[in-house]
Amino acid sequence: MATKIRLQRFGKKGKPFYHVVVADARAPRDGKFIERIGSYNPNTNPATININFDKALDWVNKGAQPTDTCRAILSYKGVMYKKHLEGGVKKGALTAEQAETKFAAWLDSKEGKIAGKKEGLSKSKEETKKVALAAEAKKKEEIAAAIAAKNTPPAEEEVVEETEAPVVEETVAEEAPVAEAAVEEVAPAEEPAAEASEEVAVEEAPAAEEGEASDEEKA
Repeated sequence: MATKIRLQRFGKKGKPFYHVVVADARAPRDGKFIERIGSYNPNTNPATININFDKALDWVNKGAQPTDTCRAILSYKGVMYKKHLEGGVKKGALTAEQAETKFAAWLDSKEGKIAGKKEGLSKSKEETKKVALAAEAKKKEEIAAAIAAKNTPPAEEEVVEETEAPVVEETVAEEAPVAEAAVEEVAPAEEPAAEASEEVAVEEAPAAEEGEASDEEKA
């Protein structure tokens, strides 16, 4: 009987959750299975994978063929690399101790990569959160400034009054010397006219005296 290692879908729409199962190749995807050897949750970052390493390795060594997605999952957990090393031991290319040393080194590097990825994701998440908080605070400040500007009465009228008042004073101050100058120019013109009338009166007075003298002579 040909067996396959594949995913069996669970979960609601848009958020799937999978069981990693060993099933008959002729069985439907979500039908009967022989054994469940793990689970796969792609909704987290990084994805959450739980695999029974020994059972998965045993089924792979028995000839169970994983699907493409399950092969990637098994490679991620080191099942396929362990099978490769065991094949090298069987062929005599390396000893069991060397195979265990290589696999332990691979696990350490893999765990380091996973930890680095998780740390990078957490840092980027914190930075994104800080940027979002800063943008929200800026938006609140802009809204508060807009409300304050809306509630504050316009100060344009006061400025206009303050600027117009000196202009009126300056015009009055400028007109006053002009009026005084006009008075000064008119006053001297009237004084010679008065002097001329006095001179006429003086000139007429001797004529009257001459008339009186002629009357006396006649007498």
